[in-house]
Amino acid sequence: MPTTSQPTAPAKETAKDALPPVIVKLGKQERARIKKLLRGEGSLMGEVQTAIDELKTTGTISADAQPVIVVVREKPRGLFS
Repeated sequence: MPTTSQPTAPAKETAKDALPPVIVKLGKQERARIKKLLRGEGSLMGEVQTAIDELKTTGTISADAQPVIVVVREKPRGLFS
C-alpha cells in the first residue's frame, strides 16, 4: 500500500496560493513494474491513482490538479544484492 506525506514546512513557493506537493512512496519495486509506471501503465499506476483518489475523497488535496511526486526505488537484482 502506498504511503503519502506532506511536508510540514512549505517549500519555496512561487505563488501565494501554491500548495506543497503530495509525495506518494511506493517502496522498492521490480524494474519491469517501474518501466510500466513510467509509461503510465501497470499495477503501480493503479496504486498511484488509488492513492490520489483517496486523498481527493478525504479532502487532503483539492479536486483540482496539484503536483504529485511518486517515489519508487528499484529492488536490487542479483544473487548477492
